[in-house]
Amino acid sequence: MDRRSLIKNAGIAGVLAAGIAPAVHAQAAVRWRLASSFPRSLDTIFGSAEMLSKTVKALSGGKFEITVHPAGELMPAFGVVDALQGDNIEMAQSAAYYFTGKDPIFAFSCAVPFGLTARQNTSWKDYGGGRKLLDDFFGKYNFKTASGGNTGTQMGGWYRKEIKTVEDLKGLKMRMGGGVFGEAMQKLGVVPQNMPAGDVYQALEKGTLDASEFVGPYDDAKLGFNKVAPYYYYPGWWEGGADLEFFINVKKYNGLSDENKAILDAACKVAATDMTAKYDAWNPIALKKLVAEKTQLKAFPKAVMDAGFKASMEVFAEHEAKSAEFKTIHQSMRAFQRDQILWNRFSEYPFNQYMNGVKI
Repeated sequence: MDRRSLIKNAGIAGVLAAGIAPAVHAQAAVRWRLASSFPRSLDTIFGSAEMLSKTVKALSGGKFEITVHPAGELMPAFGVVDALQGDNIEMAQSAAYYFTGKDPIFAFSCAVPFGLTARQNTSWKDYGGGRKLLDDFFGKYNFKTASGGNTGTQMGGWYRKEIKTVEDLKGLKMRMGGGVFGEAMQKLGVVPQNMPAGDVYQALEKGTLDASEFVGPYDDAKLGFNKVAPYYYYPGWWEGGADLEFFINVKKYNGLSDENKAILDAACKVAATDMTAKYDAWNPIALKKLVAEKTQLKAFPKAVMDAGFKASMEVFAEHEAKSAEFKTIHQSMRAFQRDQILWNRFSEYPFNQYMNGVKI
């Protein structure tokens, strides 16, 4: 195995433990900038960008460096796609469904209602053709993608009032990621609001928002949502496994040496694994703390879930009728999902069901 293959396929720990330093000393130094859509306070999501930067620098012996910038420092949180398209930055870190105003296809790269879990998302993209389909689409915006980490199945958000029936959703002003989910919720009477995470607390406190979904216990507690909305619902049926991503300027990526491409690819994988592991480790602890602080944890009624499913399928059908590209990507994802659900019946599902019912 040559050096480049080793770097691409091994994590930073394995490469450094083996005492192998990439042979980049003869190359000119490379300096990139990454603009995030997230605040520095989110050490899970923004921390993934920091891990990327640290890994790239270590693997390159300091010859390739990426500086990371939180939302608002270089540009607004939702300005990153335009910046990539205009060749103004080399990389971004964001959630693709923030940009469904440009095209609803963006949502598939992050999460769609009743979509894939974290592992299924990775598998579909890497081995089910999803990444190629999506990167072909993103080519018109001058970037390609790499996972920056998956949150896992998210919570259903914070509400200032209880949601007992579908009727309780009507007129509800709710912050959400947007896209297909927003359209489905509109069918149920919700008024979607798309705003950066850092603006939500004040809006809930003032009552200009009635509800907000974000990620899960660890991040939500950091943002203080439990202080301004007492009801915490689950599950987040619109984000079975939300993939946060690195958007990489295609021209800048193609201009890298093969060695630096391999370093960047490997660093993305390290950062993605690290972020997902943090969520799995820290969310249970944060949830117990939130409940101890009197957060009212509630499951969505089945009637609300059923209404959400029906509305979501209607939205998918409407977009398929308007866009052949949307239909191709959606049908690819669903075909892959059907096989995953079949396998899950004999693997994860019965094991988890049993473990949920025993004392350990």
